[in-house]
Amino acid sequence: MPRTRILSLLIAMLTLAAAAPAMAERVKDLSFISGVRNNQLVGYGLVVGLDGTGDQTSQAPFTVQSLRSMLAQFGITLPANVNPQLKNVAAVSVHADLPPFAKSGQTIDITVASIGNAKSLRGGALLMTPLKGADGNVYAIAQGNVAVGGLGISGGDGSSITINIPSAGRIPNGATVEREVPNAFNQGDALVLNLHSPDFTTVQRLSAAITGAFGAGVAEPVDGSSIRVHAPADAAGRVAFIAELENLDLEPGSAPARIIVNARTGTVVIGQFVRVTAAAVAHGSLSVTITESPTVSQPEMFSPGATTVTPQTDIEVQQNSSQMFLFEPGVSLGDIVRAVNQVGAAPSDLVAILEALKMAGALRAELIII
Repeated sequence: MPRTRILSLLIAMLTLAAAAPAMAERVKDLSFISGVRNNQLVGYGLVVGLDGTGDQTSQAPFTVQSLRSMLAQFGITLPANVNPQLKNVAAVSVHADLPPFAKSGQTIDITVASIGNAKSLRGGALLMTPLKGADGNVYAIAQGNVAVGGLGISGGDGSSITINIPSAGRIPNGATVEREVPNAFNQGDALVLNLHSPDFTTVQRLSAAITGAFGAGVAEPVDGSSIRVHAPADAAGRVAFIAELENLDLEPGSAPARIIVNARTGTVVIGQFVRVTAAAVAHGSLSVTITESPTVSQPEMFSPGATTVTPQTDIEVQQNSSQMFLFEPGVSLGDIVRAVNQVGAAPSDLVAILEALKMAGALRAELIII
């Protein structure tokens, strides 16, 4: 399927979605309670039991230091002049997200990634590793067999095949929570709801929805992102209140006029409220082809000359014909798509056209290039 037709189908789908009526969304999908969030944990450990794919100790000396420290805790002291070759051991970083309200004894998933030059963690087992928070306290203990989705195979002649990333893996339920994180859910007489995407219209509509469900004075807008909600003081009543509040439906405010361009992949997403003022656009392409072919120069018989190879360069310049199309004031997304498709512009060409319209001041939208 031609790229122009693919682009037309994709943006036509966006046009249909934009023309459809806005749907109501739940409060729990639009906001979160301030102070109730995940906390990041990180640790340093050793993965053992590898099949010769561990760290090369000459290039990763910290692996040997870690092993010496661990063995010393079990009463085993290695001589100072002994440098073990630990092909089956790898130093790794361990990180996890501690969810809110996690209790002591619960388990969480962890991710293990090689720090040194280990080729693969497949088949390895993580030894007991404490996971610390930003305050330096230990909140979980990790241990278990590493599940690796990647695969790496190398031959004696230097050839190798790598599928995905074999130097990182996960351990489902690999860490046990040892310390609970305090939160402000049961403190004070009010909670603060923060929107995922700040918008004054959404804040006003959310405040009106809460007021309609629980009465006047319950919700107080703070700014374009937050709403203060007065909640029951007791824990049971507060949980029941939040359970009812987060299932309220409302229609959020419309997103601003934006065009998102991924310059690496050529993906272009155009918002519903994008408009273009009066402008004329001509799109064309200039291609230059340079071909070099060697020519052999042969001297005549018995002449003092020598055979030489001289390059012959052919340069061809070709410019495709293009059409100019006119944007009337206030044209919509569908008009933009139809006009661009008429000249056969590919996604990469559309990016150039949008940038030119923005520089000309004819594009009434925020152009974001990622």
